[in-house]
Amino acid sequence: MARRQDAWEARPRWRLSRGETIALGPGKADLLEAIDRAGSISAGARAMRMSYRRAWLLVDTMNRSFLRPLVATSKWRGEGAWLTPEGKRVVRLYRRLETRSVTIGRTAVAELLKLLRATRAGSARLRSARG
Repeated sequence: MARRQDAWEARPRWRLSRGETIALGPGKADLLEAIDRAGSISAGARAMRMSYRRAWLLVDTMNRSFLRPLVATSKWRGEGAWLTPEGKRVVRLYRRLETRSVTIGRTAVAELLKLLRATRAGSARLRSARG
């Protein structure tokens, strides 16, 4: 079912941060998944319409923030990048956190959505997080 552009929705936006450093958030989780699918930082960045430099800086922040790197790269240029076992685990845990947040908050979110002005179509809904 296509998402209606005029309906209100609630989305969990968890961020793991310390000071100004964001170790993980929704965009970084998306980038990790894109790298995993594409097999390189540059291809993952392209898939997200992001510059390679921006993607590399985000990966560097994640790798420095966690106890073990989330993304590994080849020593040889052009050989690609991949998620480490820790990287795969972090993505899995983050997506589980999103899903559980939606489930746990469903009643409160439904009540909040009722308090919003009606959209053109006059409805509001809760968007499910990826499972």
